[in-house]
Amino acid sequence: MVNASNYTPGPFAPNSIVSIFGSGMARSSQGLTADSILNNTLPVELNSTRVYVMGSPAPLLYVSEGQVNFLVPGNQLDGDVKIRVVREGMTGPEITVTLVDAVPALFQTAAGYAIAAHLDNSLIAPGSPALAGETIVVYACGLGRTLPNPAPGVIPQSAALIQRLSDLKVYLGATAADPASILYAGVTPGSAGLYQIDLILPASLGTDPEIRVAIADQSSPAGLKLAVQGGGAQLSAARMR
Repeated sequence: MVNASNYTPGPFAPNSIVSIFGSGMARSSQGLTADSILNNTLPVELNSTRVYVMGSPAPLLYVSEGQVNFLVPGNQLDGDVKIRVVREGMTGPEITVTLVDAVPALFQTAAGYAIAAHLDNSLIAPGSPALAGETIVVYACGLGRTLPNPAPGVIPQSAALIQRLSDLKVYLGATAADPASILYAGVTPGSAGLYQIDLILPASLGTDPEIRVAIADQSSPAGLKLAVQGGGAQLSAARMR
């Protein structure tokens, strides 16, 4: 059982997408369809497969014979949590995992870059890097409960800040970004389990710095890069013209 964004093991946070790997978990592969999302809410059963978190069915995003992706309910209390997969009424082994307030993780490419976007929604990548001073959007998972907090499985349709915003730090290299440069940190409207951090990059920034996101003692793994063309504020001004 791992975080679906970067395949790291637990602990996990409420409103996180988690992947379970195993065998015999579903008759065949099935993902979300328009018919399976009712009243803007994720289904709790796909292809006769369910996931139970502390005895209650959890929202599902994908099932297959060897993998199931589900959403940890946003109202689930912290502590030891029991999870099991049920296929056509037959239950698999019960697994106990730890749930904490927040476990930040960044979505990443196979090349080791954080998935982020320019304000025109185009992907930030080595061929289209961010520039110093630019405002970007970094996509994350595991930032925890929000205000307001969506009901289990409900796909958020409007912005909602994370509850622990004051504890959030974004590191570029070894330096934490100025809190004033974090314009927004919360759910991404229209996407279940997805968060975004709207961030103004420093006016002077080197090429491809390491990026980490931390809340208290929980941090995204080290070593992930943000595609940035170094050169300082002059390049940033060129981007904004």
